[in-house]
Amino acid sequence: MRRQKHDQRCPGPVSRRGFLEIGGLSILGLGMNDYLRYAAEAAARGDDLSDTSVIFVWLPGGPPHMETYDMKPGAPLDYRGEFQPIRTNVPGLDVCEHLPMHARVADRFTLIRSIHHKFADHGGGHKRLMTGRVPATPTGTVNDAPAVNTIVKKMLENGASEMPVCVTEVDASRASIDTFAMGPAWLGPSTTPFTVAGDPSQPDFKVQNIVVKKEIENRLDDRLAMLRSVDQFRRSVDKSGVMQAMDGFNRQAVDMLMSEKVRNAFDLSQEPKELRDRYGWNAYGQRAILGRRLVEAGVRFVTMVWEHPQIEKPKYAVYNWDSHAVNGHIFKDALWRLPCYDQALATLIEDLYERGLDRKVLLVATGEFGRTPRITVRRGTATGVEQPGRDHWPRAMSVLVSGGGMRTGQVIGATNSKGEEPSERPLTPNDLWASVYRHIGIDYQHTLHDLQGRPMPILPFGSPIEELARVHA
Repeated sequence: MRRQKHDQRCPGPVSRRGFLEIGGLSILGLGMNDYLRYAAEAAARGDDLSDTSVIFVWLPGGPPHMETYDMKPGAPLDYRGEFQPIRTNVPGLDVCEHLPMHARVADRFTLIRSIHHKFADHGGGHKRLMTGRVPATPTGTVNDAPAVNTIVKKMLENGASEMPVCVTEVDASRASIDTFAMGPAWLGPSTTPFTVAGDPSQPDFKVQNIVVKKEIENRLDDRLAMLRSVDQFRRSVDKSGVMQAMDGFNRQAVDMLMSEKVRNAFDLSQEPKELRDRYGWNAYGQRAILGRRLVEAGVRFVTMVWEHPQIEKPKYAVYNWDSHAVNGHIFKDALWRLPCYDQALATLIEDLYERGLDRKVLLVATGEFGRTPRITVRRGTATGVEQPGRDHWPRAMSVLVSGGGMRTGQVIGATNSKGEEPSERPLTPNDLWASVYRHIGIDYQHTLHDLQGRPMPILPFGSPIEELARVHA
């Protein structure tokens, strides 16, 4: 294994500033393209795209593709690592031996092994993945373009449902929209998703700001009426759009406060203990079951951030998936982390199919990039000993997708014999997002306008991955 000289610890995506970037509201344009023909065909088949949703599992730090979904047992030792692939219930589709539950449900997911891009910093990688655009700067997580979930909220929010259009589940200390480049940029703060911060596996977990006692509901109505009257003139003369955005937040907050449907959707205590056991009592598992409850209740886009599973972390493990040798021992970290990931994701896939949600819900699991194919050895910051790790590698990464009415049990694309770059069917994050937008009923070529009035297509390039298209029921 190759030893590198500099033991500089990678801090990973650690921005914790709790603020919103204030911007104006966009003006929508409308286009006609292949997407509209696809939507018409879907309607003819009886598929209602207005009822579709997405669960997006975000794995910050960059999961190692060669320790999960793209193993290379024939590569040299300092590339292939310590783990072996295992067969799944789909011939020719292998996964890591430490994902045994994945192996039992492989017929219900598809692996994409050839997505790649050029941004090796966490900030640039986050912006590249989260926005579907080439970022203006290669570092930093403050967006210069809207994140996908903010576009979804802008396009799909119509005020007809008290359920939020988009929800993000995240650790309590990571709730800033800038931590993972989830900001709305020029779309403005009114498109920011509702955030659920904290660990739902903890007994004291509760969702902030959606609980109100019955006896104060009438008083709340009176107070809100008074505030609307007092603020009417101030808001009418505001030209920045800030007050309008705050009105939107207030309306959503009140709708959620007053809605029994909303309170029930976020109430994990309504789930049988046996099912919560099946998902796993950690942050991954309980966020997964909450995400499933939310899409059932009508949320259109749920982002689940799976960093720390919130179980006891040994010194050799890493907070998130950023498995540099200085941060942790990549193989020992995987032995600690992968059982939680395997259980939560495989159970979520099973649960969606068992409930008949597999046509409605498209599940996507990815990080911002893969890891270097060649292993490096450095002294660990926490352990003080030499240990193996892998660094950032945007030239190859693996993505898991499930549901969405697609044909599953597939492998799309391939990397070369050392896992370095695509050797078959090279794809970009934009091709993935075009597929997601198509599923959820958004024209990915639709034009928005930025603060200067410039037309901005939702995706500047890319096209849907045809293997992920909906098939006849």
